[in-house]
Amino acid sequence: MVSWRGIYFVFVLFMGSFFGSIFMLSPFLPLMFLSPSWYRWITDRIVATWLTLPVALLELVFGAKVVITGDGFIPGERSVIIMNHRTRLDWMFLWNCLLRYSYLRLEKICLKSSLKAVPGFGWAMQIAAFIFIRRKWEEDKSHFEAMLDYFCDIKEPLQLLIFPEGTDLTENTKARSNAFAEKNGLEKYDYVLHPRTTGFTFVVDRLREGNNLDAIHDITVAYPHNIPQTEKHLLNGNFPKEIHFHVRRYPVSSLPASKDELQLWCQQRWKEKEDRLRAFYEGEKYFDVTRRSKIPPCKSEFRVHLIKFMSLLYWTSFSVAMCVLLSMYSLVRWYFLIMIVIFVLQEKFLGGLELIELACHRYYTNRQHQGVLANKRE
Repeated sequence: MVSWRGIYFVFVLFMGSFFGSIFMLSPFLPLMFLSPSWYRWITDRIVATWLTLPVALLELVFGAKVVITGDGFIPGERSVIIMNHRTRLDWMFLWNCLLRYSYLRLEKICLKSSLKAVPGFGWAMQIAAFIFIRRKWEEDKSHFEAMLDYFCDIKEPLQLLIFPEGTDLTENTKARSNAFAEKNGLEKYDYVLHPRTTGFTFVVDRLREGNNLDAIHDITVAYPHNIPQTEKHLLNGNFPKEIHFHVRRYPVSSLPASKDELQLWCQQRWKEKEDRLRAFYEGEKYFDVTRRSKIPPCKSEFRVHLIKFMSLLYWTSFSVAMCVLLSMYSLVRWYFLIMIVIFVLQEKFLGGLELIELACHRYYTNRQHQGVLANKRE
């Protein structure tokens, strides 16, 4: 049954993303056509402020406890984050970890393309240049290539979250994974799915070639008490009581060079995850009995609490202020409606703001190349 807690959580997040897209992010859209790199620098920081909001709601309002063990993160490090996909919401819960150990502005996520059409959330994700995929490698490869090359070209550090399993763990997906394992003579897993390594190896190789990768962060996530599997569980007020993250950091220099060896490396990490999760759920429900991270967080707990409090205060006040402005001024209402139309039409006919950003970057890159060639001829 839908609860007021769930409605409040979704409503606050939606209002923040909806009004934030229109009144905080859209004024910077013209900058995309003038300087894509500066547009990316500014919008990443604005989006990061919103990413603190679900962290604040989960921890301050609904009392979720976050436990982080293992290697931790080196702040600002460029990495690919690989994580088991226990629920459909793991990507959002990860922000609770990254707020303490890294910079939320660095994170990009691989998401299914249908999400970009969601009002508010999808618009902000487009502006944030998240990588939308169709889960068909023949179609996704060229888009991956273009997006990764763009980040390398503009020297934008990123922490790219990918789920090699491709989908979350359910009875149906586990049955398919076990059928795959039986067909290929592999071990059957109970706590993870067998990973798909094609996209992972492509991303790592492309970022290494572009000199935009420092490490792989292998994260295992677990929920010792209750597991909110889908968005419906959140609407029903089923928020996680505890979220445990175990981080393993692998410097890029330690990774195998060949694609085949890198695929095997990824598969070995998933075998370790299966063993680690089995020990977690069948034991004390802690990844590390010392209950400590080897690398301390870059923010103190006081600073984290302050960020969460300020985020909740700001985004609540911001949404209320925007409603007041809409009720008072016709100019604000016209701007509001025009931007909604622009967001909807550009996604429908042009494919999304991240594709427009790529096109702008190609235009300026081609102009620079032409200028260089012209100078050489002279």
